[in-house]
Amino acid sequence: MSQHITEDIAAKLNDTFTSKDLVTDQDVRWCPGCGDYSILKQVQTVLPQLPGKREDIVFISGIGCSSRFPYYMDTFGMHSIHGRATAVASGLKMTRPELNVYIITGDGDALSIGGNHFIHLLRRNLNVNILLFNNEIYGLTKGQYSPTSQEGLITKSSPLGALDHPFNPAALSLGADGTFVARSMDRDPKHLQAMLKRTAEHKGTSMLEIYQNCNVFNDGAFFIFTDKGTKQQETVFVEHGQPLLFGENHSKGIRLQSGKPEVVDMTTGEFSADDLWIHNEQDGYKAHLLARLFDNPEQEGHLPRPFGVFYAIDRPCYEDAVQAQLSVATEKLGEPNLDKLLSGRETWEVR
Repeated sequence: MSQHITEDIAAKLNDTFTSKDLVTDQDVRWCPGCGDYSILKQVQTVLPQLPGKREDIVFISGIGCSSRFPYYMDTFGMHSIHGRATAVASGLKMTRPELNVYIITGDGDALSIGGNHFIHLLRRNLNVNILLFNNEIYGLTKGQYSPTSQEGLITKSSPLGALDHPFNPAALSLGADGTFVARSMDRDPKHLQAMLKRTAEHKGTSMLEIYQNCNVFNDGAFFIFTDKGTKQQETVFVEHGQPLLFGENHSKGIRLQSGKPEVVDMTTGEFSADDLWIHNEQDGYKAHLLARLFDNPEQEGHLPRPFGVFYAIDRPCYEDAVQAQLSVATEKLGEPNLDKLLSGRETWEVR
């Protein structure tokens, strides 16, 4: 009987799966209206469209509202400790490189206590996917300001306004030599699904920042970028090989003048698409510039906030280098022996 059950389970795991197969029997304990619901839905929609088996998918999270994510995905997963999902995922990927590993983290989890692990994962370039839920607040612990909170934000831990300068996750990731950096939002399911697919296709560490609304402690932080009334004027969606156009009916464009971005009016006939900044995902210098389009939308003359893939290049993955080094060492020294390793090359007799 037990063998029969095992075979049935194995057969089920190896079948193609649907989004319904990824839904667990757990009660989802996010606040009603939380942006996490949309992200969960888009992930469950996209994963069955990608190559690979369900039993090879692993979600590893740290601590925070977003980090409850593995409970709601019927895959393998681990709810680890604060800021350390990157470390756990690194160990797993090095020992089981065939697995499809996702790291679920929030702005507080990844960029505060986990900041050191975050940047080193990016520079090492293990083939894992980071989904960074950014709501600019600590939600699970009831509304303290986080490393991405805007200056002046009134919270329970900053009643007179936050004084800290906020992290820009895209700029930070590029500064750490990340090989894939992108941004999307919870309220644009189509775009988020497209970015999730690109994230999965990248070989190396992919960092997808997702603007996610916390409707209890920081409601509306990104509404100017997501609301239909302001979205077209305040955002620019970048695509490789395409000019940077935005506004209603692409009425505005961005060109580079002496290396500086400048908004131009496309309705006057003075400018054409050929005059504009053409996005190149493999241009690191322009990717840094793009990430710095981070103006406060309340300031006069501000530039629109970019969404899409900022940067995507190929670079050898850390786990591949580890495996290659192990092969060389095994060929040179033979199969590993734990007793010999522990005893070392030199021994002493104590009398």
